[in-house]
Amino acid sequence: MNELIEWYLKPLKQYVDFDGRARRKEYWIFLLGNILISIILGGAGFAIGGGSEFLSSLFSLFVFIPSIAVGVRRLHDIGRSGWWYLIGLVPVIGFFVLLYFFLLEGDSAANEYGPNPKAI
Repeated sequence: MNELIEWYLKPLKQYVDFDGRARRKEYWIFLLGNILISIILGGAGFAIGGGSEFLSSLFSLFVFIPSIAVGVRRLHDIGRSGWWYLIGLVPVIGFFVLLYFFLLEGDSAANEYGPNPKAI
């Protein structure tokens, strides 16, 4: 459990770091953690009454830039430029292209964005 929390906090500590590479594990734990926390905050807001989306929205705002940064570093891990992240703006197809990229295994050797994060 402690390891999962460390993997979740890693992108928050590098919240504006768009350089380097991020492993699949780092990206997916961060994404799934954000989804889980949003669900919990949405439920808590609903239980409190009134602003059910307020807590969840505030949290989404808090993790917006770290989410983009870890996504860019994840693209770097497969040897792609961070500008590929913008393909997500293309309806439907962009989502599936990014999903495919984020599921790919990273380059096993160093690439132009840095050394293999698994080797560090």
